[in-house]
Amino acid sequence: MDAVKHILEKIYPLPPESIARLKEKITLINLKKGHLLMRADRLEKHLYLIKKGVVRAYADSEKGEITFWFGQEGEAILSMASYVMDIPSYENIALIEDCTLYQIAKFDLQELYKSDIHLANWGRKLAEYELIKAERRAISRELRSATDRYQTLLSEHPRLIQRIPLKFIASYLGVTQVSLSRIRKGS
Repeated sequence: MDAVKHILEKIYPLPPESIARLKEKITLINLKKGHLLMRADRLEKHLYLIKKGVVRAYADSEKGEITFWFGQEGEAILSMASYVMDIPSYENIALIEDCTLYQIAKFDLQELYKSDIHLANWGRKLAEYELIKAERRAISRELRSATDRYQTLLSEHPRLIQRIPLKFIASYLGVTQVSLSRIRKGS
């Protein structure tokens, strides 16, 4: 099974004709570590699926950059604000590693949604999954300790942690790097 089909069908099963129509609109791109894929306060015109690599989402605050999401192979990268409301995004997305991404223009995707009910359902499911992931992150950050969140990250994504610089993990957990070192020693 090719990689893009696998990623698409993780979100929602699609008939071969729908996959073929969507694949016609997808471009494979390679970008280098450090590339800023999405910028806050800009209307995002593309959605991406990660074939290879790791990215992070962050927002700027008075305290510096706050990392709130990591993406890896098989995941979608999109600004929900731009995707759903057609307004500028609030987040920045930066590549932590060199990445190979599947890129599709939001306009093309919206046109496919109008003509293919299976793809429209795929788009709805994508939005639902992204909403649930955002909700879980928000609740976790408010109700769970940094140690618990680290343990969850470690158990759910053990190989991902090895690919992310500690400063980004500390930011994600809302702690200093010194506190992260203490948490890791206690694990």
